[in-house]
Amino acid sequence: MTKSQIIKKDAFTVLGLGTTLSGDYQALPSQKRAFWQTVHEDGRFTNLMTLAQNQQQFAVNEAIDGKMFFYAGVQTDANVKVGENQRAISFPTSDYLVVTGEAASETALFELLEGQSFGEALPSLSNYAYVGGPNTTVITNHQDNQVQGEMWIPIVTK
Repeated sequence: MTKSQIIKKDAFTVLGLGTTLSGDYQALPSQKRAFWQTVHEDGRFTNLMTLAQNQQQFAVNEAIDGKMFFYAGVQTDANVKVGENQRAISFPTSDYLVVTGEAASETALFELLEGQSFGEALPSLSNYAYVGGPNTTVITNHQDNQVQGEMWIPIVTK
């Protein structure tokens, strides 16, 4: 059963290391897993964490000019200096659909929450709609070999 709620969130910024995704939607999870693993293993994410406002890790999906992007990121000040191969992703003050879950790994959590959010929670909302823009999975805790987190999707009233 999907655990979801609608929460008003203030604007925030995620500084992310990104990659372009290609192919059909079935190919995207493996590309995301590979990228997430690479930036954690090569030290780039550890370096990014030095700019973070908190310990949360963000996995952001964003479409720009018809291309799909995936970012591994951290929450930062809106005026952060953006380095090479980084992007400051602005999230608006908005109502957000927040879907909560846990899985055995970070990337398994991303896949679980995306499936529940777009396959179950969003379609069940009758008074709200997702009109695009970035969405993110936030890792909130690691506990007992489980990764806990939330997916945040900005929504508007229909």
